Amino acid sequence: MSSIKIAVIGLGYVGLPLARLFATKYAVVGFDINETRVKELQSGIDSTLEVSDDVLKETLVSKPGNNIGLYCSNNLDDIKHCNYYVVTVPTPVDSTNRPILTPLYKSSETVGQVLKEGDIVIYESTVYPGVTEDECVPVLEKVSGLKFNQDFFVGYSPERINPGDKEHTVEKILKVTSGSTPEIGQKVDNLYKSIITAGTHLAPSIKVAEAAKVIENSQRDINIAFVNELAKIFNLMDIDTHEVLEAASTKWNFLPFKPGLVGGHCIGVDPYYLAQKAQEYGYHPEIILAGRRMNDGMGKYVSAEVVKLMVQNNIKVKGSRILVLGVTFKENCPDVRNTKAVDVVRNLESYGTNVDIFDPWASPDEVKHEYGLISFKNIINTKNYDAIVLAVGHKEFLNLNLDKLLKDNGVIYDVKGILKEHVTKRL
Repeated sequence: MSSIKIAVIGLGYVGLPLARLFATKYAVVGFDINETRVKELQSGIDSTLEVSDDVLKETLVSKPGNNIGLYCSNNLDDIKHCNYYVVTVPTPVDSTNRPILTPLYKSSETVGQVLKEGDIVIYESTVYPGVTEDECVPVLEKVSGLKFNQDFFVGYSPERINPGDKEHTVEKILKVTSGSTPEIGQKVDNLYKSIITAGTHLAPSIKVAEAAKVIENSQRDINIAFVNELAKIFNLMDIDTHEVLEAASTKWNFLPFKPGLVGGHCIGVDPYYLAQKAQEYGYHPEIILAGRRMNDGMGKYVSAEVVKLMVQNNIKVKGSRILVLGVTFKENCPDVRNTKAVDVVRNLESYGTNVDIFDPWASPDEVKHEYGLISFKNIINTKNYDAIVLAVGHKEFLNLNLDKLLKDNGVIYDVKGILKEHVTKRL
């Protein structure tokens, strides 16, 4: 029986798939402060859809201990026997785009209450370089009374979960690892290597691993901002951006990014973490923040383009009915965190329009709780709408008969560029 016993702190989109994977070889306790979430998982149901119910039920065990498998709990006593603590809590930003480290502080306090000599704490949350050792370790020391790199150790292995992606699952994505000492780095690397079939990359320090994570999504953000700017330029020239990108992609080293709304808990957030740290060092990151400004403004741009189309089609804007297809932050995924589809909705409403939201993936209760908006999982086929905006590329939308929803002079705006027929305009 393995002497390794793992506690995964936080059972969301990152923590649950990781805990499930670790549980194929080790005794694992998945810990979350959300009692409702824990009860849901204990019954074998994952509302995030990242782990299928059948796989989850096969993985679960009835009590924490030495048996291989996953036990879900919100009871601190259930993780006292563990010797590896993997922290997978979210790291959002506030309304002014400043990093919020509160979840990391709170989870570090939780781990600190049960930390013992020889234990290793591994952080997976996206942070700017230095957070693990400069922010989290002092909390662990204070709460536990133990000394860092003498009594306990830490590691950092940035998450690379892609919500909704059933092809690039956690075990198939190469994992960056690191440790607070060379020996601990090797232990952390060996732990992940035992479950990650794609392999691992042991970084020379925790700060290097932290920096590697935060630039991954910053790079994507900047590239998407570039094609979003291209879309604005080509729109003025009356050129289809998607046709331009298709032609340019025939060159072997062209990067096939597409324009769109950039939300979620990674690409739309991580650049702010890097920017914040850069500014603390007296450097103003021009390209990173320019990319953020471009992408954060796309909801307003899309809504303005829709209204322009309506005016050109002699449709009265105030009091009109508009259907927005999709409110999650990405396609084929129920996650509504930091979704920019909401920006489209709010900006359209600012023109005095009546907006309906249809999303078969999003939980109406969650949309209501997060944004105060009403969304529907089903839709009635009536010719009610003056405009339809496809904001998210869910697979269900490909088979929708939009003609049955649209008034005779209505317009269709395709943000994702995936609709094949009757599209008035694409982003």
